[in-house]
Amino acid sequence: MPPEQIVALLQWYADMGVDVAIGDEPLDRFAESAQATPASSPMRSAPNPDPARRPPAATAQPRMASPAPTLLTTSPDAVELAAREQARSARTLDELRDLLERFDGCALKATANRLVFADGAPDAEVMFVGEAPGRDEDIQGKPFVGRSGQLLDRMLTAIGLDRTKAYIANVVPWRPPGNRDPTPQETTICRPFIERQIELVAPKVLVCLGARSAQALLGVTDGILKLRGRWLDYDLGGQRIRAIATLHPAYLLRQPVQKRLAWRDFRAIRTALEQDAP
Repeated sequence: MPPEQIVALLQWYADMGVDVAIGDEPLDRFAESAQATPASSPMRSAPNPDPARRPPAATAQPRMASPAPTLLTTSPDAVELAAREQARSARTLDELRDLLERFDGCALKATANRLVFADGAPDAEVMFVGEAPGRDEDIQGKPFVGRSGQLLDRMLTAIGLDRTKAYIANVVPWRPPGNRDPTPQETTICRPFIERQIELVAPKVLVCLGARSAQALLGVTDGILKLRGRWLDYDLGGQRIRAIATLHPAYLLRQPVQKRLAWRDFRAIRTALEQDAP
């Protein structure tokens, strides 16, 4: 196979979520299954056993108690309620992170390598929230560290910011397999944690990166090209803060011509921060 085809195949594996090999040699599971299946044989009528030769009845054994159901076996409404109660109990960002490390209500945790909680300054005046981590983020445990993260860093630099002056997180803190979009149920379960995270950071400006982040946090349904650049209010525990949606860096990598729109949004963010400055 030519080298460029090998590289393309490996990239396809990575995009589909195949990150590790279980063994050195491939196994044909279908052949193993066929060998393990016994050959069919005609049914024969078994003679009635002699009652006198029947073995004594086995003593009934007490049934083992079923294990307590986990959050994954309960109803989605119950899982969402448990997530909301746990998130509300966190008094600090460290406590919230610890709660997420122990939370088993989202199935994405079982397929992800690690929790991707946040990066940046916890006391920042501006907070950026994306949708979910990707492969690079899943490996490093930090949001926006891949190609889209590098673009975000350049965008921050353009308005005089960096990760020491901003706080970055995602609505969903675990990577979906193959970088697929999180399901509505996964987003609903994780939303109480990001909402509490925003409350604990208490930024002056909230920036939603991409339509799904804005839809989850701002309760809107419009597409990102219609949403971007509009200032909205976010309810921060009874206090209103300014919120804006802009194009996700991953979208800008696919559509570089739209960077001009994102630049307008970032200039508006800079202006808002300057107006709020003491």
